[in-house]
Amino acid sequence: MMFRFAYPVVLFALVAPAVWLVVALRRKPPAVTYSMTSALCRVAGGRGLARHKIPLALRTGCLVLLVLSAARPQLYNVSHEIRSRGVDIVLCLDTSGSMRALDFQIDGKPVTRLAAVKKVVVDFIKKRPMDRIGLVVFGQAAFTQSPLTLDKGLLLNLVNHMEIGMAGDQTAIGSAIAVAGKRLKDLKAKSKILILLTDGRHNAGEISPEEAAQAAHALGIRIYTIGVGGKGPAPFQVQTVFGPRIVRQQVGLDEKTLEKIARIGDGRYFRASDSGELSEVYDIIDRAEKTEVKLKEFFHFRELYAYFLVPALILCILEVALRETVLRVIP
Repeated sequence: MMFRFAYPVVLFALVAPAVWLVVALRRKPPAVTYSMTSALCRVAGGRGLARHKIPLALRTGCLVLLVLSAARPQLYNVSHEIRSRGVDIVLCLDTSGSMRALDFQIDGKPVTRLAAVKKVVVDFIKKRPMDRIGLVVFGQAAFTQSPLTLDKGLLLNLVNHMEIGMAGDQTAIGSAIAVAGKRLKDLKAKSKILILLTDGRHNAGEISPEEAAQAAHALGIRIYTIGVGGKGPAPFQVQTVFGPRIVRQQVGLDEKTLEKIARIGDGRYFRASDSGELSEVYDIIDRAEKTEVKLKEFFHFRELYAYFLVPALILCILEVALRETVLRVIP
């Protein structure tokens, strides 16, 4: 819920009670000329000077509340109805053991490939609030981490909790494409997209990447592939008897297979060797797969003027009652 004034221009009228209060405070109160004023002051005491200002404070509060009430305070929320189909996207993310390589950086500090991928994927998801997005995680096996959903909070939470090795240490690219294809095949979106990201080569699973890509293409799914990692041996942190050390190991990225998958799926293959390039790849895909989404907005209002008007009337009645009784001024 959000708060607003329906007529905020009315709030400028608050200047009037402020000016009136300043004038009233400077104006001399009603008085009777009497030669023994000092004696009457001792009889009245100092409290009399403060008490005669109570009606003034009550009237000022009443005027302020009336202005706020006239500005029409409201609580409201907005709901959206999507009137056209957007893009359905499944992100296939590699969490195999090779994603531990420390050849990416965030804010100048070395991080694992998976950490860099998670950051870029989070940004990508935030840019597409009206598209349904699903998440497939793969390693030695492939499974659906999230079905296609508009709940971006759920997706972001699942991405942030992804861990290296959660699906095994090998790389089943064919299985990942097959699982994503099953999620997309029966949907009636204007466009169905599969984005596959890996840093290795297919070495697990019973279905080949090419066969899976052909099946997905037959279902009208466009496939983008992303190969991550620099060329040459990649740094890995390993535990030794002398503590953690950095060693370099070769990671075999099968670019030819990824290019073939993208070609079969009428998409594109990208190579990303650092965080900047990876972010740029997702930006390119984001721009290429835009679609017009028609929205209908519904505003739900709750009027709050009564919460200001009723206290204003109470203050007004209280002021009148005090002026005519205990705070009555004579003459």
